[in-house]
Amino acid sequence: QVQLVESGGGLVQAGGSLRLSCAASRPTATGSNGAMGWFRQAPGKEREFVAAINWRIGYTTYADSVKGRFTISRESAKNTAYLQMNSLQPEDTAVYYCAADPNPRRLGVQSSYAYWGQGTQVTVSS
Repeated sequence: QVQLVESGGGLVQAGGSLRLSCAASRPTATGSNGAMGWFRQAPGKEREFVAAINWRIGYTTYADSVKGRFTISRESAKNTAYLQMNSLQPEDTAVYYCAADPNPRRLGVQSSYAYWGQGTQVTVSS
């Protein structure tokens, strides 16, 4: 059983920054062809894609709404992915979920990921 544990959420003022972490309990969560991604769900809205990273080559992809503000990265030795969030806005308020898969079909699609974290709350005040 693979577990993903997120941390780093909290309350921040608009314009501020937060860094989320997602640690996988086993390297098989990603493997050589795997990826980790971040999704978020705001109150009353569906969960949406935020960012993803290919584990082996480090290729990244982002939702248009976060391009230029958020950066996803990984630390392979720790089986951990990070989401650096800068210039946060109230519309970024959501529960952020980490996801991982050893061979995802499409990085931006939720159904491509087999493993999910419990979520961490990010609240941005105006």
